[in-house]
Amino acid sequence: MADPRRQLIDSARRMSVLGLNRGTAGNVSVRVGDESDEGCSAFLITPTGMAYDTLEPEDIVRMRLDGTCSGRRKPSSEWRFHRDLYVARADAGAILHAHSPFATSLACLRRDIPPFHYMIARFGGDRVRCAGYATFGTQALSDRILRAIDKRRACLLANHGMLVLGDDLPQALDFHLKSKAGFEELALQRTEAYANVLYNSAIVYEKIGQTQEARNYFGQAYSTYAQLGRITEAQDAKRNADRLRSVESRRD
Repeated sequence: MADPRRQLIDSARRMSVLGLNRGTAGNVSVRVGDESDEGCSAFLITPTGMAYDTLEPEDIVRMRLDGTCSGRRKPSSEWRFHRDLYVARADAGAILHAHSPFATSLACLRRDIPPFHYMIARFGGDRVRCAGYATFGTQALSDRILRAIDKRRACLLANHGMLVLGDDLPQALDFHLKSKAGFEELALQRTEAYANVLYNSAIVYEKIGQTQEARNYFGQAYSTYAQLGRITEAQDAKRNADRLRSVESRRD
């Protein structure tokens, strides 16, 4: 039987390779059996503040559903919503939380995602809800996630990112990949809302210091706004692209 700690690390690293997370962003967990937890069901979760490519099996934290943990590392600061989801949802075998650019940009709009793509049906219901904003790692955020994901397999987190749960790690990762493709497709529909997605993606990349990616997204936002006749927004996007181009030239 495969080592669940190794499976967890492999899933976390694959998320990074596929652009769903970068650096220490996001978190991953998987439900495990009782073992030595005295009858208290448990889960494994990625530690806080560690890049996925540096993880070893010994770094993975084991948590009980009562909130206690064991291991040489501290659990992700967002362990509460993982714990609460495992308590509330018997169908949750694995949970993946990502900050992918398009999902994060949609979350920044604080809107539910309508049934524009077949993946919405796979998540359950007629839309992907957006959980109201709360500070990361808090019980308030966990409570809002539980409401947003009720009878569903995914939700957005306002001004934050996206969360999916699956029967196991492969299914949860597949949900994330399918949603990534769908959200990119949605952004290509050239509506005003998703011109905003492109613009917000640029802001996300600029905040994490990836100026070239940010400049590319500002350029796409400019083109989309221009096609929509949104002159003021187009000019703003172009100014930002030009500003980042100037930053890059000074670095060279």
